[in-house]
Amino acid sequence: MSRVPECSGFDVAEFVRRVQHPLTTARPLPLHEPRFSGREWEYVRDCLESGWVSSVGSYVDRFEGMIAERLGASHAVATVNGTAALHVALLLAGVETGDEVLVPALTFVATANAVRYCNATPHLVDSALDTLGIDPDRLEDYLRRIASVGPDGCVNRLTSRRIRAVVPMHVFGHPVSMDRLMEVASRWRLTVVEDAAEAMGSLYRGSPVGGLGHVGIVSFNGNKIVTCGGGGAVVTHDAELARAARHLTTTAKLPHPWRYRHDLTGFNYRLPNLNAALGCAQMEQLDGFIAAKRRLTESYAESLDDLPGVRLVTEPAGCRSIYWLNAVLVPDQDARDAVLAATHRAGLLTRPAWDPLHLLPMYADCPRDDLPIAEELFARIVCLPSGVAAPGS
Repeated sequence: MSRVPECSGFDVAEFVRRVQHPLTTARPLPLHEPRFSGREWEYVRDCLESGWVSSVGSYVDRFEGMIAERLGASHAVATVNGTAALHVALLLAGVETGDEVLVPALTFVATANAVRYCNATPHLVDSALDTLGIDPDRLEDYLRRIASVGPDGCVNRLTSRRIRAVVPMHVFGHPVSMDRLMEVASRWRLTVVEDAAEAMGSLYRGSPVGGLGHVGIVSFNGNKIVTCGGGGAVVTHDAELARAARHLTTTAKLPHPWRYRHDLTGFNYRLPNLNAALGCAQMEQLDGFIAAKRRLTESYAESLDDLPGVRLVTEPAGCRSIYWLNAVLVPDQDARDAVLAATHRAGLLTRPAWDPLHLLPMYADCPRDDLPIAEELFARIVCLPSGVAAPGS
């Protein structure tokens, strides 16, 4: 992705008019609303009639199988939400108290929160303009400056703490350069915990994201392409990691017909059957949802074509994105703020990118690289209405 030239005469009104063109519907129009047009009612009713509504039931097993198959993984363990999945994935990756974990500064706060849940420290790194996610080349240059590999793995020479893992997050559904990132991770002895919360169905060089790292996660929050209302999953090719994930997320209870014995500090993180039933019906429609979202992207691209100072964020080369959120880059932060105000007045519930983690008070003191691209993207991104139910999709 090339940089958008600065445009002192940026036409906010024309931008709003062009964004409205594909969206012929009543206002307000949410950023991302779900579509329930399959067998959701049938499956949820079956749960209610059978009484299997909690964390055990046939829909949980079925949903996990559908997730694993879709992501080309051997195992999926369904959780109450994506953040819980990420917390467990980090524990499975060996993250311990006092470790550091490399995370992009431009990400949803849950990526860093899950690191803190492990009593570890988020270590913030910069993004790439073409993917919006971690820049592997810049990451390796940074590690050469501040880290070394020894008997204990990768160590931050500035803090003397172990850097245990790296968490690539596929921003808005656009895949990170995973091949290059895996090379860097291997060289620096880092475990890759793949945060595909926003990318269920995206492909990197023909392979589904979420199953490309050592362990991965997906999310089924109410605003995701597939939703259970909440929900997430840990994804892995390793049978032992999957067994450990199931144990940890079920309060680490040892199997017994009636006794309640636990051998670890576990978590009540399993997804209820009721939510899994909704997820099964949604997964059956995933291909249609992706097609609808890509049609909406094409409509935006056509409508915004040749508008000075605006560029639609498109899928990286060699990737097929679900375009979970359609994002545009405008010239600068003043233009971004003017666009956000004008679109909200017009009933289009746009939003900026998340505040970068180093600008949040609880992560302001975390170790970090220089973050010029993350800061530039934050200043210039506007996310457009992108739900599968949006007209134009």
